[in-house]
Amino acid sequence: MIAFVTTCKNRTQHLEKTLPKNLEDNADFPDCKFIILDYGSRDHLRQYLFSRHAQAIAKGRVVVYSYQWLDPFRMAHAKNMAHRLGILEGADILVNLDADNYTCPGFAKYIAQQFAQKKNIFLWAKMVQGVLPRGISGRIVVTSQAFLKAGGYDEKHDTWGPDDKNFNHRLRMLGYEAVEIAPHYIDAVRHNDKMRFKEYPHITKGDYDLDHSHMPEPDCAVANFGNFGCGVVYRNQSPNPIRLDPLPTRIFGIGMHKTGTTSLHHALEILGFDSAHWNSAHWAKRIWREMNQQGRSPTLEKHYALSDFPITTLFKKLDAGYPGSKFILTLRKEQKWLESVRNHWDATKNPFRSGWDNDPFTNIIHKKVYGKTTFDPYVMIHRYRNHHWDVVEYFENRPSDLLIMNIDEGAGWKELCAFLNVPIPNVPYPKKFVTQKPERKWKPNLYWIFTVSAMILLAAVTLYLLFRKG
Repeated sequence: MIAFVTTCKNRTQHLEKTLPKNLEDNADFPDCKFIILDYGSRDHLRQYLFSRHAQAIAKGRVVVYSYQWLDPFRMAHAKNMAHRLGILEGADILVNLDADNYTCPGFAKYIAQQFAQKKNIFLWAKMVQGVLPRGISGRIVVTSQAFLKAGGYDEKHDTWGPDDKNFNHRLRMLGYEAVEIAPHYIDAVRHNDKMRFKEYPHITKGDYDLDHSHMPEPDCAVANFGNFGCGVVYRNQSPNPIRLDPLPTRIFGIGMHKTGTTSLHHALEILGFDSAHWNSAHWAKRIWREMNQQGRSPTLEKHYALSDFPITTLFKKLDAGYPGSKFILTLRKEQKWLESVRNHWDATKNPFRSGWDNDPFTNIIHKKVYGKTTFDPYVMIHRYRNHHWDVVEYFENRPSDLLIMNIDEGAGWKELCAFLNVPIPNVPYPKKFVTQKPERKWKPNLYWIFTVSAMILLAAVTLYLLFRKG
């Protein structure tokens, strides 16, 4: 579903022109909504929306949220809040649409076609001086996952302009391809800068860089570290408040391997998160090197949730580099875990075991975790316990940041979804690569067969002789 998200503070005169036209121009694409965020508007915004668009609101085509904020407009925060509300409405694709922007006919269908052709993209409106109207460069179209991975618009930008350029650049840093929106889908209400600066009484045009050409490039793709678009809103005319609390910066599964990390990875995918789990040794090595050398990892940032090595061993550095993240420690009963690890090291049971010796990093990470590269039950169970105690001690005073899931004790959706504050899906919790106990095949023992047969024969002869004497 596509959500056009619009923030409005005292700009109803523009929305009166654009919203009816935008609804009409996308009427042939039913799988989209227009989310209007009333950001403390003091004009006739609500009166206009609930009278002029009552039917569209009743059908769910238009949804109105209210944020009771009367102070100066905070551009990035308002956009983040509107985008989060789009996700709350179930959107897969989010379109930032300023109140003065026209979509032009068929824009929703055009967006769907672009994302059907390529997944790892975002759309943006490139300003062409003298050709396109000013005020359209804020038109950015992203997937909900891209928005979450970037941490939204950087809320240090609280005025008009630089937030969208910063967001655009960070999306590129995350590996998303920038696709320019076709010019015939770009139009806006013409107005002067006095209207633009009306909600920023603390700045003036004279000391403001309108083109933001000297804005430094961000050094990190992730902004806000989970604390973005937060606040209390109200949907349509409901009196019930909706809290938008901080979101996890990232989700890290930090259980030792063979503790259900693959199952956790698939569970996070089912919940809609972009999850990664040991893509390759080279991929893991890049994360390991980047985190240890830079304190953050551009490779890691391309995903929202990660588990398995080397994530397990990096949890303290990940916590420092990505504050606001959530951590999940998966556990198993020790003997079951040890049996799984034994099988993992057994080349007859693990088809990937033979390749370890040709891959130096696999041995490096095993050496780091276990102190050796060969299976040793005493050493491994000791390291397993130490990791458990180390994690628990580290998060001792931060229980809301750590979830402990013992897979052998039935932990699953209930615990995971409560921790991440998401609904429980209507499917069983995945169980991937569960170690099966080897079937014990019966093999005949010739010695016992011969012995038992001899005893039976001797007993039969004895009974025969007794019968003859009798």
